[in-house]
Amino acid sequence: MPQRSTVLRTATPAVLVLTGIVLVATTMRGPITAVGPLLDTIRTDLGMSAAAAGVLTMLPLLGFAAVSPLGSGFARRLGLERAITLALLVLGVGVALRSGPGRVTLFTGTALIGVGIGLINVLLSGLVKRDHPDRAAALTGLYTTVMGAFAMLGSGLAVPVADAAPGGWRTSLAVWVVFVLIALVAWIPQLRARAAAPAAPPRPADRSHWRSPLAWQLTAFMGLQSLGFYVAVSWLPSILHAGGVSPALAGWYLALMQLTGLLASAVSPAIVRRLPDQRLYAAGAALLGAVSFLGFVFAPALSPLWSATVGFSQGVGITLALSFFALRARDAHQAAALSGMGQSLGYLLAAFGPLLFGLLHDSTGDWTLPLLILAGLITAQAVVALGAGRAITV
Repeated sequence: MPQRSTVLRTATPAVLVLTGIVLVATTMRGPITAVGPLLDTIRTDLGMSAAAAGVLTMLPLLGFAAVSPLGSGFARRLGLERAITLALLVLGVGVALRSGPGRVTLFTGTALIGVGIGLINVLLSGLVKRDHPDRAAALTGLYTTVMGAFAMLGSGLAVPVADAAPGGWRTSLAVWVVFVLIALVAWIPQLRARAAAPAAPPRPADRSHWRSPLAWQLTAFMGLQSLGFYVAVSWLPSILHAGGVSPALAGWYLALMQLTGLLASAVSPAIVRRLPDQRLYAAGAALLGAVSFLGFVFAPALSPLWSATVGFSQGVGITLALSFFALRARDAHQAAALSGMGQSLGYLLAAFGPLLFGLLHDSTGDWTLPLLILAGLITAQAVVALGAGRAITV
């Protein structure tokens, strides 16, 4: 009997962690992707300029960049479970505040959403490395797939919910509080389970990864992948519309991109498990994305195909980028530190990528040069992948 209870005490936290990872993942993209379809309505309601709307869309990514380096420090001081709980609370407050009256609440709440999700982005990598080091790629694929699914829900349901709900766009954005609360409730038993364990002695901050060429390769891979994704999410409908595609159909092409990305996130862990390292898979996926962006320039009639292949490329890329932080780390603390470095600089690049892409279009008058430059940057991601994908640790 004592042996059985010991097994149960050991197994139960693992089940709770897996459940918690899935439920936390439901909150990590939907609150952001729900804004785009409602942006024109929000601008009209609040009298916002296009520049102000652009700043609003940048705030979450700037929040990611600002807090990602702090994630490993929070994990050391509070423990991963408490740190994730704190991040969920910040996220919940941000979602609720964003739906309040006026611009101040909108911008403040959006910034807090970026802070909360930015911390979770980093902390989950450390959690996966600590509790499931042999299944890091599979679990990363699981939660990125859930992220992608709820990102699609955020985009697809934002307008219908706003049209049906009494509060309009505010209610549509506020419903994400429900998912945050569900994740918090699921996390409470895990907090209790870990509280019974003896606390680990505090560790000094390890900054050796900042001097590691491999860590910088991981960071570059994350940054270039994020830039490609957020440029596509921001500008693909406009690119397609300029080529003669109706706005409604362009929106469906964007949905197709997210769907193939979701499928790529789902199948990638099984593929990674069968590979000795990830170099060719990561580089091949990036090259597929580069060819796809070129396709929009030289073969625009095949835009549905390019939309699908861009999505697949990005789905593989984000799954590998997040997996690399765990696969290339020696332990959970280093995984969180690598994730903080890579996501901080990566999302900073991603935040300004769509803005600079749009400015380049304005200065040239069409999308050809911006797309050619983007294809070149994604080709550079393929080159970086040959270093980041090696089966070694920092």
